[in-house]
Amino acid sequence: MPLEYRVVAPDDTPAIAPRLDASQQAVVDHRGGPLLVLAGPGTGKTTTIVEVVVDRLERGELSPDEVLVLTFSRKAAEELRARIGARRTATASAVSALTFHSFCYALVREFSDPETYAAPADLLTAPERDAVITELLAGHDIASWPAALREALRTRGFAAEIDGFMSRLAAEGLTVDDLRQLAAERERPDWSRLADAIEEYEQVTALANLADYSTLVTSARRMLDDPRIAAELRRRFRLVVVDEYQDTDPMQVDLLHALTGGGQGLIAVGDHDQAIYGFRGADPTGILRFTDQFGVPGAGAEVMALRVTRRFGPRVLAAAQTVLGGVGHPGSLDPQVLRRHREVASEAPYEGEVVVETYASATAEAEHIAEVLRHAHLEDGWAWSQMAVLVRSGSDLSRLQRVLVPAGVPVEVAGDEVPLVAEPAVRALLSALEAADLVARGFPLDPEHAQTLLTGPLAGLDAPALRRVGRALRRRTPDRRSPELIADALLDPAMLGLGRLEPATAEAVELTRRLAALLRRAARQIEQGEPPEQVLWTLWDGTGWPSRLLGQWEEGGEGRLAADRDLDAVVALFHHAARGEQRKRRMGVANFIADLRAQQIPADQLVVSQMRPAAVRLMTAHRAKGLEWPLVVVSGVQEERWPDLRFRGSLLGAENLAGAHASERAERLREERRLFYVACTRASRRLLVTAVETPTDDGDQPSRFVRELLAAGFGPQDRSELPRARPHRPLSLRAVIAQLRRYGDATDPALRSEAAAMLAEIARHDLRSGRAAHPDRWWGVRELTVNEEPIKDTESALGLSGSTVGDITSCSLKWFLSREVRGSRASSAAQGFGLIVHALAADIVRRGEDAPDVEAMMDHLDAVWGRLDFAAPWISEREKGAAREALVRFARWHVANPRRVIAAEHEFSVELELDGERAVLRGSMDRVELDADGRVHVVDLKTSKNPPRGADVAEHPQLGVYQLAVQHGAVDDLAPGAPAGGAELVQLRAAAGAKHPDDPKVQPQDAPGGDEPFFAVDLVRTSVETMRSERFAAMPQTCSFCEFETVCPAKSTFTVGGEGA
Repeated sequence: MPLEYRVVAPDDTPAIAPRLDASQQAVVDHRGGPLLVLAGPGTGKTTTIVEVVVDRLERGELSPDEVLVLTFSRKAAEELRARIGARRTATASAVSALTFHSFCYALVREFSDPETYAAPADLLTAPERDAVITELLAGHDIASWPAALREALRTRGFAAEIDGFMSRLAAEGLTVDDLRQLAAERERPDWSRLADAIEEYEQVTALANLADYSTLVTSARRMLDDPRIAAELRRRFRLVVVDEYQDTDPMQVDLLHALTGGGQGLIAVGDHDQAIYGFRGADPTGILRFTDQFGVPGAGAEVMALRVTRRFGPRVLAAAQTVLGGVGHPGSLDPQVLRRHREVASEAPYEGEVVVETYASATAEAEHIAEVLRHAHLEDGWAWSQMAVLVRSGSDLSRLQRVLVPAGVPVEVAGDEVPLVAEPAVRALLSALEAADLVARGFPLDPEHAQTLLTGPLAGLDAPALRRVGRALRRRTPDRRSPELIADALLDPAMLGLGRLEPATAEAVELTRRLAALLRRAARQIEQGEPPEQVLWTLWDGTGWPSRLLGQWEEGGEGRLAADRDLDAVVALFHHAARGEQRKRRMGVANFIADLRAQQIPADQLVVSQMRPAAVRLMTAHRAKGLEWPLVVVSGVQEERWPDLRFRGSLLGAENLAGAHASERAERLREERRLFYVACTRASRRLLVTAVETPTDDGDQPSRFVRELLAAGFGPQDRSELPRARPHRPLSLRAVIAQLRRYGDATDPALRSEAAAMLAEIARHDLRSGRAAHPDRWWGVRELTVNEEPIKDTESALGLSGSTVGDITSCSLKWFLSREVRGSRASSAAQGFGLIVHALAADIVRRGEDAPDVEAMMDHLDAVWGRLDFAAPWISEREKGAAREALVRFARWHVANPRRVIAAEHEFSVELELDGERAVLRGSMDRVELDADGRVHVVDLKTSKNPPRGADVAEHPQLGVYQLAVQHGAVDDLAPGAPAGGAELVQLRAAAGAKHPDDPKVQPQDAPGGDEPFFAVDLVRTSVETMRSERFAAMPQTCSFCEFETVCPAKSTFTVGGEGA
């Protein structure tokens, strides 16, 4: 259906005046000196500000030009302007409602010296400022910085440290000269060097006519030191209203003081309980000192409180007050006023609902959230846009999005939550731009880069299509690998003239040819010096991607949401390219790419879609400030994460600029509690607070905030219901499809027939979320793929370690995913635990100590333990205690061991032949020992919490491979001709309920012998056969600790989003 547009004239009828409560009316009626209005969530703060301004204008006391309204976001400023304008006739003059930075920018432009003012300065976004600092640091001589900072100088984090320091410096109203003086007074050579770097930054940006947000306020404040300018502004603005006053920093407060002459005509509105931006330099206690800072002769500052909330009912209000109960109020405000501010009444026409639940895992938590949201939409009739999910940290956004979207919940993540370069659509265009630049400069294209381009949105090839192109090219050039040929073909489209091909291959080759031609067209533009903006447009407009996005948008649902995000990202990219061109004058494609990739922090987007998609908002609690929804889920409320009480002191000590040390732990806890309060009070009708509660003491546990709400009666009546497991069947179309497909195994023919008919009906509608209903998308009916090249070279012997043999024979699919695909998670602290213990144990052998020096071992442990990264300090302390105990057990066992140690960490490599296949057994034996009969014993030290069962040790693969290797000469360099005498696992962790917890558990394996073949030979043979056949089957016998369980075809548990369910 084509889109239709109509131009509608705005209604110029003034909006009806709202009904104000007594506390709001008192604020509107106020005249005289400075006024502080304490306004909690939903108490009508914005309405009160609007009515204050409208009342003065309607009474003729002020003209619109004499009113200034200041706030902290463009959206808030736009809303205030619109609401004030709506209360008056359409022809009335507009009131100035600006952000602090917009006001300061206008001030600097108006009052700058005309002899030195050439043009308005370009404002740097946060990522652009970060990139400028990084570029300046790259030119510094490392030796010019204090020794303690040299290793950090080239890191991305150090640029962010300097950025934060500069912002705090500006917020405190300090100059570079002030910093040099402080450096001398406090003996801080790093501050002295930093002052030089900041001065260099100021000179470079001044020469380029650039400004940043942190210095705007400072520049504006300095202008007000001119009595003429100050007097002019005080005459001009007779009423100054400040919204969200609790978010001001010291420099902004000083600016207000100078602007209003101490507070004349100043009305500040805010709420200390919502002061959550201390990390940005805001002073959370500044609002509590308002009466000390403002006042004019004969008119001291007054304080009023708004007393009625209309956002939420009594239930949500009670939960909010429970959350806030522990927040103290240091400051000089009247305690009676503060108490009245807290004791608000609710006039909402509904009771409200609060639910607090815990879940057994993060997956269960996310899937239950999806259930709640879908139920509210499908059963209760709420629009998706009436719901939001809030988290403490931005790192949780992608995790939740990955679960919610496949579960059928459309999600919108704000563009300023992630860097522009991290947006998939931007990455695709940048990758093409980079390829075109390589073509223009005659450089080769990396095969991986070529694959990314072809499988991206500009060409749209899938993996089978890419393989078809590779096979077609190899027919002509069989001695080269497919990826290399494809990369070369993108540089030379003539290679794609391959004659007649079967239809599917011909289509894939044609798409490749079109992309190659497009890259050459873009390369010619680069050679001719066209700006990046023009080259990007050629790449964007030269494919079917824009049309596909339009079709995706028109289809609605998840497709519309993804298209919205991609289009917003592309518009932002073009906006950035235009800004760069205007600012840097022909910066070139290569520099543009480098500049954008250097911007690794999110930006406050200037260009976003004004049409809100029908989606659930997913954002951090900080970003949700000032917003509200009927249904709000506050997710991931875990101890150690919310509250996050980690010390936030910076490398450069920015927090000490004001003369104070870093915030006390108690103040950090108060700010975290205020943040949780802000998150909970975004809900008007329903509030769901969720956390993970694992049964183990080292797993995730609910925050103290969750426990307080549960104790206050906001959880289920039967607490035994918590923590909840994963939902049995998620409420989504994918889940319905999965259930219908399971009926394929049903014995009742009627049931199977009905399920098949329903699947066919779903597939017929061709919905994006219902495509798994079509048999073409079922993994089980697809043909097995064959790799073009063997995974292992068929001419070389296969390398096998003991762990490889164990992994392949227990679950070959797990081995393939972890070892060949390299899909395992990064090394964990648990692995670091084992490495440290093994290294110290080996060191005892190398030094030939019969009786280990336990104290020396502990000293070594203390020296290296801090390098391990644990999720929480208490886990680190617990594991360090366990490591100490393991070393003591090792020392006791080492002393009591009757055998003679001849090597530690002995590396070996031996070759054997099985059924015509050569295999090389290689690895490292923790300890090699000789018994009294001259037989070799191999000892494997273990630090796992989950040792094997005693019965399983007899055929333990790793020990078996060690003994087989000994039989084939693995230790002949240590004990020539010595036979294998056995092997053993020595478990250095104490098992729960162990009879002898002070000693390690020893699990021996007998030596090879007798007439029966040694079991390890069969294990090695099976491993070789599996690797050569390349058939990696899932074997669901050892799934308890498998990190690939959620993608395993052998598991029957439904996973949200899986098409193979």
